[in-house]
Amino acid sequence: MLLMTCKPDRATLKYRFCQWSVCGRAPFSSCSPKVCIVGAGPAGFYTAQHLIKSRQDVEVDIYERLPVPFGLVRFGVAPDHPEVKNVINTFTQTAQHSRCSFYGNVNVGTDVSVKELQQAYHAVVLSYGAEGNRRMGVPGEDLAGVHAAKDFVGWYNGLPDNRKLHPDLSCETAVILGQGNVALDVARILLSPMDMLKKTDITQPALDLLAESRIRRVLIVGRRGPMQIACTIKEVREMVNLPDTRPEMVAADFKGIAEAVKEVPRPRKRLTELLLKTALDVPTEKEQEKRSKASRVWGFRFFRSPVEVLPAPDLSRAAAIRLAVNRLEGSGEGASAVPTGEVEDVPCGLVISSIGYKSLPIDPLLPFDSRKAIVPNTMGRVQKTAGVYCSGWLKTGPTGVIGTTMNNSFDTARALLEDMDSGALDVSSAKPGSQGVTPLLEKRGVKPVEFSDWEKIDNEEIKRGVAMGKPREKLLSVDEMLHVART
Repeated sequence: MLLMTCKPDRATLKYRFCQWSVCGRAPFSSCSPKVCIVGAGPAGFYTAQHLIKSRQDVEVDIYERLPVPFGLVRFGVAPDHPEVKNVINTFTQTAQHSRCSFYGNVNVGTDVSVKELQQAYHAVVLSYGAEGNRRMGVPGEDLAGVHAAKDFVGWYNGLPDNRKLHPDLSCETAVILGQGNVALDVARILLSPMDMLKKTDITQPALDLLAESRIRRVLIVGRRGPMQIACTIKEVREMVNLPDTRPEMVAADFKGIAEAVKEVPRPRKRLTELLLKTALDVPTEKEQEKRSKASRVWGFRFFRSPVEVLPAPDLSRAAAIRLAVNRLEGSGEGASAVPTGEVEDVPCGLVISSIGYKSLPIDPLLPFDSRKAIVPNTMGRVQKTAGVYCSGWLKTGPTGVIGTTMNNSFDTARALLEDMDSGALDVSSAKPGSQGVTPLLEKRGVKPVEFSDWEKIDNEEIKRGVAMGKPREKLLSVDEMLHVART
């Protein structure tokens, strides 16, 4: 019988040598490329998903500050948009993959440094999002009754950081500054009937406070015009169709818009036409009946910028907001708002600033552009920092929807894989991965929450929700989450 021998290829020889050399002197096995992702929101999970699917030997560990995963899908998506949260099913499949591990309750930058992660992994991907707020920069913004939209959204969505917010909803008028989708989410939550909200996963404390709300009028203010509004048609349509409400617009804001809209791309055209119809058209009989019975009012206010939040006579809280009246210079998306010198005061007891989220630095040794609030990068490769990458809002700034973040994260994963293949990222020597990090965390008294622990929290939340006729009732404190995870 003829015995044939095959010469193993270079990759196989390298793998065998690596296994032998590592097993001979260290407790971790194989030379599989090990990637660490910081942040378990959409950017982190999409980056992990692409890495795992594209290369059969990559091992991915995801570290998250909170004991629970999914980031803004859990804490940012509106409670009445459950279909958007379905992406959690995909993220769960990624987390349960044999080459992916989740470590919650680990605060990178405090519990473990990025440098220590670099020593344990071949690559570190920063995907921790935007946890800060952009400030308005006007007098009075620190008065009681003024909140960042991010905090308000975190409050009704159960983010532990915001559970003590307790906004005062005893006034008649609320003003929201900004006209993006988050601003419309907030307006909708403030005006939605309780029968709608109590079937969602909104937190019970938020539901209780909203049930007592005296707010009857919500104005959504933007510095530019109807042609530059930042939200999408779906959110405007939801406002138009919201039960027990009627729109209140200023006809003068739409001067010349009917002509200008003919020249714009179709998505912008459809959105603007809906605004025009809502503001100027004679309503149908059915719509007129709805409006006549409505107890609550909402409306866009265009060409206005905040100048100052005005206090009540006792200076204790917000009582009004002073707005600069603007005119536009230029046209289309590039038009800029220029103050005319006029101002107007709008009485209101609640001001919510929805002018953007902001990423924050977590490690002084990493480059950070404080003006743009991003980590400087080229296609997701962090500048002047070999082996460190970024994805999501930390990479681009807080723009776009979940689909935008998916593409952005896939691009970063592709760049990382290209660097592995080209040798720009050295994966030839073994790294310990989580086996190098876990002892550090133990020494510092940090006990990570694994994905199976999260599933205990998930089951408990669903159980509590079912008892209340809701999809889930979220645990609101880190201590409560940890207690459930460890029992």
